[in-house]
Amino acid sequence: MNTVPDWLNAALPPAARNAGLAVVRLGDERGLGKGGLKLTSPAFNAGEELDPCFTANEEDAVAPPLEWTAPPPGTQELAVIVEDATSDARCHWLVWGLSGQRGKLLEGEVPPRTGKNALGNSEWLLPDLPIGETHTFVFQLFALDLPLTLMPGASRDELLAALDGHVIASALLVAQYTPSKDGEDDWVDDEF
Repeated sequence: MNTVPDWLNAALPPAARNAGLAVVRLGDERGLGKGGLKLTSPAFNAGEELDPCFTANEEDAVAPPLEWTAPPPGTQELAVIVEDATSDARCHWLVWGLSGQRGKLLEGEVPPRTGKNALGNSEWLLPDLPIGETHTFVFQLFALDLPLTLMPGASRDELLAALDGHVIASALLVAQYTPSKDGEDDWVDDEF
């Protein structure tokens, strides 16, 4: 599929509309937000900036925390896919094996099962961008009608194949990140 469907265009800001996103292949209009399914983060609101503590711009950076509401009845398992919509849907995180109920991943928590990100590692791929360049990250939550038998370390393609035909609901959360020069904060040093 080379285009983003209209139902998804309405749910995503222009910078996040990338036909390579997993939700383009796996989601549908009826399943988006089905049963009130919603994905949020206590670390940022939808459309806001990721804190540098979740990126390669800070030492000891970790994955951001995520929370979700109860999925629709019949959900057996949940999966999360995070992709950079600005970089050809570059995969930053593949997570599955999450219980099919309301839940959360804490900041820096190691999920039960993870797959290989764009660099081939089974962890949160820290956004590492040129100074001043803005990228848009799409956090995608999928509710599944069966538990996956996929082993940890699977590739994005393997996970997408396992999810295909089993997604009953989805939810999206979008964040941006624009790195700035070190020491460039919101304060002004007029007093010095």
